[in-house]
Amino acid sequence: IKPEQIGAHLKRALAPVYLVFGDEPLQVAETCDVIRAAARAQGYGAREILHAGPGFDWAALTLAASNLSLFAERRLLELRIPGGKPGEAGAEALVNYAAQPAPDTLLLVVCPKLDGATQKSKWFGALEQAGVVVQVWPVTARELPAWIMQRAPAKGMRLSQEAAALLALRVEGNLLAAAQDLEKLYLLHGAAQLDADTVAAAVADSARFDVYDLADSALSGDAPRAARILNGLRGEGVEPTLVLWALARELRALAGMAHECRGANVEQVLVKYHVWDKRKAVIKKALQGRSADYWRGLLRHAARVDRVIKGIATGAVWDELLQLSVGLAGVRPLRGK
Repeated sequence: IKPEQIGAHLKRALAPVYLVFGDEPLQVAETCDVIRAAARAQGYGAREILHAGPGFDWAALTLAASNLSLFAERRLLELRIPGGKPGEAGAEALVNYAAQPAPDTLLLVVCPKLDGATQKSKWFGALEQAGVVVQVWPVTARELPAWIMQRAPAKGMRLSQEAAALLALRVEGNLLAAAQDLEKLYLLHGAAQLDADTVAAAVADSARFDVYDLADSALSGDAPRAARILNGLRGEGVEPTLVLWALARELRALAGMAHECRGANVEQVLVKYHVWDKRKAVIKKALQGRSADYWRGLLRHAARVDRVIKGIATGAVWDELLQLSVGLAGVRPLRGK
């Protein structure tokens, strides 16, 4: 079921097993909180937590399931699998538990995002068959304003569409930051109707900018976001040298890859340059339609920026870095000087 359906489900009955997983920490935590609260309300007063990290002895799950409390109290057994991979021993232990859940016990299994292969595994299917699976999907940038507007009424607040859009822009997809900012707005204004001006005056910029965000945004072709991140870095007092280092590092790699891709398999080139799997799509997109000469031209521009930073050449360093960033995004070719 979806996270927003868990409340209605818990009002009907408690399942013996719950598996909650996803890569949005706030929603995973809040979903688990709702399950814990419902368990307490139905007499599950004891709680035991198991962390199934590296080296975890899965016999502990079997032992915990077989050990009733001194007063035979209902209990919540919480199993956290931070890596999302229980291994062979863990898979066997979970399948065995699901086949015969412990009496007067609610098992809550918490995992990060699980890939498709894991969701087809025997242990996943066993838990799904024995109880309820709650998959948490990340909130996209397009969905975030609506998420904020839906969350605000819980505090009695009403946000205009412009206010929600502004708050979403400031938190850069960070749901925890959005929740904290809504709490701050409630403390300042109480249950009120809030417009964009009120939000702008009350909420600090919660975006987490760094040089890697800048490089990734530029590589993905998102020039407006790259420009905004660069402005954020400038406002935070980040040294231009560090920004240039991040951009030049990408440019050197792209120039080399573009040169080698002319006579070699692209995948082999990406492996040679140690490109992570998560970045391969972005790098491939950046290489498409842009020659090695294009990237070498940007490298010449980076050399000019370096001279500006050192005072050897004239120019406004942050303007030069902006040109370099949008050039990396492919907005327009820049001629090296």
